[in-house]
Amino acid sequence: VYSKSKEELVSVPEGYVVCADGVCRGVFSQLPPEYQSWETEDRGDCLIIPGMTDLHVHAPQYTVCGYAMDLELMAWLEAYIFPEEARYASLDYARSSYAAFVHDLVHSPTTRVCAFGTLHVEGTLELMEQLERAGFVGYVGKVSMDRNAPENLSETEGEKNLREWLKLCSFPHIKPILTPRFIPACSDELMTAIGAIQADTHLPLQSHLSENPIEIDFVRQLCPQADFYGDAYDRFGTFGTNGSTIMAHCVHSGPEEIRRMKENGVYVAHCAESNFNLSSGIAPVRRFLEAGLKVGLGTDIGAGTSVSMFRSIKEAIIASKMYWRLMDSSKKALSFPEAFYLATVGGGSFFGKVGTFEPGYEFDALVIDDKIIRQPVPTDPQNRLERVIYGDDCRVVIEKYIQGRRIGLS
Repeated sequence: VYSKSKEELVSVPEGYVVCADGVCRGVFSQLPPEYQSWETEDRGDCLIIPGMTDLHVHAPQYTVCGYAMDLELMAWLEAYIFPEEARYASLDYARSSYAAFVHDLVHSPTTRVCAFGTLHVEGTLELMEQLERAGFVGYVGKVSMDRNAPENLSETEGEKNLREWLKLCSFPHIKPILTPRFIPACSDELMTAIGAIQADTHLPLQSHLSENPIEIDFVRQLCPQADFYGDAYDRFGTFGTNGSTIMAHCVHSGPEEIRRMKENGVYVAHCAESNFNLSSGIAPVRRFLEAGLKVGLGTDIGAGTSVSMFRSIKEAIIASKMYWRLMDSSKKALSFPEAFYLATVGGGSFFGKVGTFEPGYEFDALVIDDKIIRQPVPTDPQNRLERVIYGDDCRVVIEKYIQGRRIGLS
């Protein structure tokens, strides 16, 4: 079962998906003659679906996942997240905490990941190494921040630390991504330096945008010259002009900001559960799609409460229903095929041809055994898949492949 387009989900009962050198050759109801001598593996009545991309996750926040969900963003950061991230100055703490995160990510539907670390060089390298050993493909960012944070999380040599970390990044599958936390935590000098580094290296960049009203008001105070939040990034060259850029949330992005994101090719990481939990609001995903923006889904641990991309799909659908019902009845809710597309092809496209079984796409796949779900099994594969997503039980993932490599789930 895989996406043919945003609106079309294709299922091939008892079909074959063919992979050569980590790349899909296609899906077939009968195995073509040219492949009949190839090694085959039979997965019986299991579902075989594309792997999923988590386009926005904070790995160090897994230890406080779901804490204090009665708070809004800025108060939550100050009370829980900043103190927790400060603990990653200890490499031993980083090693043990990231081990729990990576273990659970291995057993989730995620095959590609864009993760935040902390501002600590050694701890962030440890996260990259653990993800590399586990077999993932993705990006990890050393967070940059030098203002409006506790002293132990405010860098005095942010540019130097960033350049030092970049020199040490040498992993084949886990690559560095520039990661200014967000405008409130980054001085003009630091943002200027990050923009210059991106212009020189064309590395991708990830950050946050228009998540919460209090945050947006803070940005207006800090950057009165900016026309809108995204314009503050753009003035430093960090809004898609010098390299691929992911902006998480975009809950309150207005028409001008959406237009600029489209012009600059900025990706939106839609994190519906986090937006609910921090009372940030409901992102206008249908508006993004109508505008032609690039959209994927993120778990946003720890304001999101699970590494399961199944939950991200489900919450994205629920959020779109509430947007349609409560905010704009002209913006129809996401269909199941559309939300599945966002979790697979939508986010996967940040990595190139990733997220479906069409010929020429990299072979990221999950084998799903839904017999463990204690309900009568529907016969239609798409109904089975929808039940798996809404059931949100990662135990159904029994095999995982990334670029054709089988990933150990032991």
